[in-house]
Amino acid sequence: MTNKKTAYSCQACGAVHFKWSGKCSECNEWNSLVEEFEEGGATHFTRIAPEKKSSKASGSKLELISLDGEAKDFPRIKTGIGELDRVLGGGLVQGSVILIGGDPGIGKSTLLLQTAHVLAQKKTRMIYISGEESVEQVRLRAKRLGTTQGSIELAATTNVAEIINSIESTKDVPTVIIIDSIQTMFLEDLSSAPGTVSQVRAAAGELTVFAKKNNITLLIVSHVTKDGQIAGPKVLEHMVDTVLYFEGEKDSHFRILRAIKNRFGPAGEIGVFEMDDVGLSEVNNPSELFLASYDRDTSGTAVFAGVEGTRPILVEVQALVSPSYMPTPRRAVVGWDINRLAMIIAVLSSRFGLNLFDKEVYLNIVGGIEIQETAADLAIACALISAARDITIPASTIIIGEIGLTGEVRMINNLEARLKEAVKLGFKRCIIPKANEKNKNFSALTKTLSQLEFKTVAHIRDVAQFFKK
Repeated sequence: MTNKKTAYSCQACGAVHFKWSGKCSECNEWNSLVEEFEEGGATHFTRIAPEKKSSKASGSKLELISLDGEAKDFPRIKTGIGELDRVLGGGLVQGSVILIGGDPGIGKSTLLLQTAHVLAQKKTRMIYISGEESVEQVRLRAKRLGTTQGSIELAATTNVAEIINSIESTKDVPTVIIIDSIQTMFLEDLSSAPGTVSQVRAAAGELTVFAKKNNITLLIVSHVTKDGQIAGPKVLEHMVDTVLYFEGEKDSHFRILRAIKNRFGPAGEIGVFEMDDVGLSEVNNPSELFLASYDRDTSGTAVFAGVEGTRPILVEVQALVSPSYMPTPRRAVVGWDINRLAMIIAVLSSRFGLNLFDKEVYLNIVGGIEIQETAADLAIACALISAARDITIPASTIIIGEIGLTGEVRMINNLEARLKEAVKLGFKRCIIPKANEKNKNFSALTKTLSQLEFKTVAHIRDVAQFFKK
């Protein structure tokens, strides 16, 4: 008689419970527990303490080596798409596993199909496994994108065992395998449905071990939750080498590919793409594109020089302040943290004398890019002051700085890269923290960028000089 063990797995966080309840005690998610079980042998759901063994465990001894030994570079495969190579740190690392997440319709499959097309033209053996579309549907999309050339091999299946057995039976091992998507894959050994925590974890584990054993680069597409996080257990992100997020507003044609985790390159690096009728095209100079419609003579606008990864990007900040007839005025933000906006409004009221508590405030980062830097505080504050007082910021001015609760403007990093990008696009003046003058390289920077007029502020009240009619 087979031994059946039952447990309830949370579909939000992966926690295991031995009794059903309406709420997960680990992540506090409601109605997320699903009954799953295995027959025979010990099951991975049980958390029974292992039997005590002798301290002299069996196994060979490890050879310990010095940390300062010679490190070998990882061989990389250039994808031929410059923005993707930038995000990956120089190209695809052989034997690595890359997870790509993003909202539905954002362009994940399109990017991977275009990547497969370019690599296949270089005589790289590519296998594209689709679990969501049929082969005919993939072919139609490839024809629309103009990526039918090259020796891309297709298959439509959701069975992990079939994928591994089919590849092992071929003489020529593929260089790159694309799985679209991991939520559709399943193992026959597990009785749970595809997309559940146990299936996603087990399928990803099987594919990852197989890819690394055969030195195959594995690209995995993953769904995201309503909060924009990778769907499935968090351990999925720990298992892979690189995690990429595809970002962008649905009504915007810009797409941002951001590296959240990268074992072979810098995390936080971004690549910028533009979606059009024939797929995704690279944006080599995103700053110029984001500022293409920038109106220097309109109040409520400011330009911020940010750094995403190692790339400086100039973006336009737009603010609108209007009277409110509601007890609680509205605050709407696109591309920035709404809690950070509330802090800036409070600082402007207490330290600058600008009361916005009875006004509606709207803030927009143009281009669909999302700013996560605190160095944008000063640009946001200047845009709000400009909108509230209907005074334009001096033309060709770049603004950078972090604001504290006391109103002080704090030092920011990567100043040289930010200002060089501003000079490249024709900006003549910069407003920066006075604290940056303490940097030993500041005097050399002012000489190098002599065409730029430097204005420094130590406190938020010091920006009042730039808003005099």
